[in-house]
Amino acid sequence: MTQYVLTLVGRHLSEDTVETAVAEIRLSGASADAPSWLAAGSACDVGFDGARPEAIETAVRRVLAGGAVDLAAQPEAGRRKRLLVADLESTVIAQEMLDELAELAGKREEVARVTARAMAGEIDFADSVRQRVATLAGVSAGALDRALKRVEIDPGAATLVATMAADGAFTALVSGGFTVFAGPIARRLGFHAHRANELLIEDGRLTGGVVEPILSPDTKVRAVEGFCRRLDVEAGDAVAVGDGANDLPMLLAVGLGVAYHAKPLVAGKARYSVRHGDLRTLLYYQGYRESDFATG
Repeated sequence: MTQYVLTLVGRHLSEDTVETAVAEIRLSGASADAPSWLAAGSACDVGFDGARPEAIETAVRRVLAGGAVDLAAQPEAGRRKRLLVADLESTVIAQEMLDELAELAGKREEVARVTARAMAGEIDFADSVRQRVATLAGVSAGALDRALKRVEIDPGAATLVATMAADGAFTALVSGGFTVFAGPIARRLGFHAHRANELLIEDGRLTGGVVEPILSPDTKVRAVEGFCRRLDVEAGDAVAVGDGANDLPMLLAVGLGVAYHAKPLVAGKARYSVRHGDLRTLLYYQGYRESDFATG
């Protein structure tokens, strides 16, 4: 078995594209195995030896520039992870839920500006949560249910969770958002656990406050560490996925930390990324074949 593997994932992944990647591996001075298709026309593994994964990934990205192909080069050993930790907003779901609440309250633009700055790492995340929630003081708690109905779940989320769970992995949703959204979505998708912040509500209305301490980037890392201790696994046995600056410490702490359609700061610092596909790409990165996928 070769030491490393390059995984290519694309909606219309052609044999020519894969052969271009194989040729580039060999031009880099490494040996390359014959392609092994994980899913016909959409995902493929190429085993290789003789070069560092980072160098191969950079070289192949260069020759495939302009193509809608996600790729990851990594050690073959230990690819399948025993723990999945996922961010919620703009990852498992398309929305930023405070922005949705703010729209219902007529304050979307004001709140969205703070959200964007927080996700880009321009302001402290906990402070951004306090600022955004404060603008919603007095909003009816009924708006929470209306906002939840707007949720659009990533097309691959249920398959990712169900497949890893069926293979014996523990799955957790860890969000800087709020339990009122994270709880129902975690239950719907079959996550084993969820962590999030809690909005303060009195007399059927948001007070503009949140229960302290706020779940922060450091808290996300501690959550990963706690799950690892609970499962008696190493951080290298975990996969984490997220899009914002508050997710970056968590992504850097695990074996497979994936920046998902991420902000530039995160995409530039995370070791792995998904720029084009959905969350099923994380399964291909771990070597699952489409025939292994479970129904969520």
